[in-house]
Amino acid sequence: MKKLVFFVPVDDAQEVKEAIFNAGAGTIGNYDKCSFETEGIGQFRPNNQANPHIGESGIIEKVRELKVETICPDDKVKEVIKALRTAHPYEEPAIDLYELVNF
Repeated sequence: MKKLVFFVPVDDAQEVKEAIFNAGAGTIGNYDKCSFETEGIGQFRPNNQANPHIGESGIIEKVRELKVETICPDDKVKEVIKALRTAHPYEEPAIDLYELVNF
């Protein structure tokens, strides 16, 4: 089992979450579509080769984002990451994947 963590603009969060849930993430026992969200401010500066969804090349941008945490079975990781990247509005979404230890 893995813990999936990603950052997404607030207005796009529901669509991205639905995509990863439909691909197999977010089920804990008898509950599905499970996640935890923390709101914050994301900062980035697109370079000249970027095609930003928000902002302009060379200018620092700050965006209200959600940090979304959920779980993902090992056998669904590739499908879930593909769904996340397809639904996410950013050209390069920030994605973390952690190994979970059962005890």
